[in-house]
Amino acid sequence: MRSREYSPDLTPPWKRQRQVPEVPADADLVVEEVTTGFCGAVVRCEKTAEGPTVTLEDRFGKHRVFPMAPRGFLLEGRTVTLVRPTAPPPASAPRRTASGSVAVPDAPARVARAGRLYVEGRHDAELVERVWGDDLRIEGVVVEYLEGIDDLPAVVREFGPAPDARLGVLVDHLVPGSKESRIAAEVSGDDVLVVGHPYIDVWEAVKPTSVGIGAWPSVPRGEDWKTGICRALGWPEHTGRAWQRILGSVRTYRDLEPALLGRVEELIDFVTAPA
Repeated sequence: MRSREYSPDLTPPWKRQRQVPEVPADADLVVEEVTTGFCGAVVRCEKTAEGPTVTLEDRFGKHRVFPMAPRGFLLEGRTVTLVRPTAPPPASAPRRTASGSVAVPDAPARVARAGRLYVEGRHDAELVERVWGDDLRIEGVVVEYLEGIDDLPAVVREFGPAPDARLGVLVDHLVPGSKESRIAAEVSGDDVLVVGHPYIDVWEAVKPTSVGIGAWPSVPRGEDWKTGICRALGWPEHTGRAWQRILGSVRTYRDLEPALLGRVEELIDFVTAPA
């Protein structure tokens, strides 16, 4: 009788479970989730009470979160198990800033330019800093906020824009026929560029999937918009805390809507262009 230590595996080959490779869920790795067919690039991995999860972004910018279940994904048609990345990116791979620009290691902040970027409120300024802060420091661009657009004509007159001191302004809800569009037309010129996004408030420029909601709710006309958002989502009606929750969900430009991304990039290019 053979020793059990050397007994052969009598399980038929078709019943044996094949070994499934483990693949690190590195950023930008494109996989397909097996149960839903959702295909996207890895945005981030997180550790939760239920276990590790991975967030995928499809080609339309939609985010979905999935558990890192064994045999849960397809990579180039092969079943794999995603695992949390352990090794840092190769030294040869350029690090990217939150805006997607190539990072410049240990670059000192440039002396502030004469030009400026103005945004409507503190939340707008904090969001721009979160995503474009590294770029702005290298370019020497200072961001200030207006606390509303009504006083913009007086601010522009006091600033005194010039070819070597351009002024860029980001406006909320800049749509034809609005008060904002009339003020923008009044102050725009060769050295002043006013652009805007279509959202009522910059909160809406953060993708709902990044915040963990299906969509931004509609708020009835006449109701305070931010308070109405908190009420509709079942959040405490404390807009400061709500904003910190939203801002905390923004890690890179991928968490913002294209309608805001393009406008901020346009303003930075305008302010930093040679005189």
